[in-house]
Amino acid sequence: MQLVEPRPSRPIPIRITPLIDVVFILLVFFMLTTRLLPVDYLELANNTSNRSPITGEPLPELTVTANGKVQWQGQAMALDQLMTELGNAGITEVNLATTGDTPLGAFTRVLSSLVDQGIDSHWKRTNATTP
Repeated sequence: MQLVEPRPSRPIPIRITPLIDVVFILLVFFMLTTRLLPVDYLELANNTSNRSPITGEPLPELTVTANGKVQWQGQAMALDQLMTELGNAGITEVNLATTGDTPLGAFTRVLSSLVDQGIDSHWKRTNATTP
């Protein structure tokens, strides 16, 4: 015995009008609450006025060796001597490289000393040599 009559098998139409109303209300809300800044006042942090990759001398290259000394201009120097030489030469930016067997501690000491002296350093990664 069936108590409820079955529903007729016709598709139920989806009314789009309320959906469109909601979308327009959201659009108006976001348009009213959004604050647009003028393009003239955008602040960009792009300070490239004092540096040009095309012209100028190449950066000096320092190579940290396994014994903790640093090679610069064909000479192996202790870290204190190197900092004095770089300061006297007025160098503010260098490329820093390591040999394949340089310990991490030696690299870190040299990098920390360069940062303390205010010298920007760029690390040139080299692959370890296998015997």
